[in-house]
Amino acid sequence: MQDAILLSSGSDIDIMVHGLFSYELFGHTFWITTTHVCMLIIILVLLAFSIAANRVMKRAADVPGGFQNVVELIVEMLDKMVHGVMGNSGDKFVNYIGTIFIFILISNISGLFGLRPPTADYGVTFPLALLSFILIHFNQFKHQTPKEIWVDMCSPLPPWLPIWFPINVISELAVPVSLSLRLFANILSGTIIMALIYALLSKIAYFWPGALHAYFDIFSGCIQTYVFCMLTMTYISNAIGEEE
Repeated sequence: MQDAILLSSGSDIDIMVHGLFSYELFGHTFWITTTHVCMLIIILVLLAFSIAANRVMKRAADVPGGFQNVVELIVEMLDKMVHGVMGNSGDKFVNYIGTIFIFILISNISGLFGLRPPTADYGVTFPLALLSFILIHFNQFKHQTPKEIWVDMCSPLPPWLPIWFPINVISELAVPVSLSLRLFANILSGTIIMALIYALLSKIAYFWPGALHAYFDIFSGCIQTYVFCMLTMTYISNAIGEEE
C-alpha cells in the first residue's frame, strides 16, 4: 500500500495528506485519504449537533438557557446575515447559506482539533462552489426573461451589438473557479505554513505557534467562510434581480 500522499520538501514536513487505503472500481484505483476521514468526522459532529438542537428546540423554554441559547444565537446570526444581504428573498436561501456557512467554518477551524481542514482540498471546495453556481443560474432563469438575460450578458453595450457576450460568458464560467480557488488557496496556504513551522520547531516548542493557529485557523477561517457565503448571496441576489 502506498504509505502516504505527501506534499513536502523534506521528511519532517507533513501537511497531513495521507492515503489510508485504496480500492478498485471500474478498473481505476481510488484512495481514501485523511481528507475524507476528517470530512466524515465533521459531518458526524454537525449531524449530532443538529439532532441535539432539534430535540432541545422541540421543548424550548420561554426563558432560554445553556444549549438553547447557543442554538438560538446561531440561528439569529445566520438569519440576520442572510436577510441583511438578500432582503425579503433571503427566506428561500437562509437554510442553504446557513448550512454551507457552518460546514465551511467548522472545516476551516478543524485544524485546532488536530484534523486536516477538508477545505484545504480542492476536491471539497470546487463541489461547494459548483452547487452555488447551479443555484445562481437556476434562479436567474427562474426570475428573469430570456430577453433580460440576453441584455445582461451583452452589457454594457446594447443587445444589437453583443461584442461583450463572449467575455461575459467567460466571466460567468469563472465564478465557481474563483469561489473555490479563493477558499482552497487560503486554507491550504495556512496549513502548509503551520506544517513548515512545526517542522522547524522542536517538540518542546510546540506551544509557541498558538498565536499563529489563532490567525490561520480562526481569523482567516472565519474571513474565508464569510467571503464565500457573501459572494454566493450577492451572485444569487443579482440573478434574481429586483425584489418582488
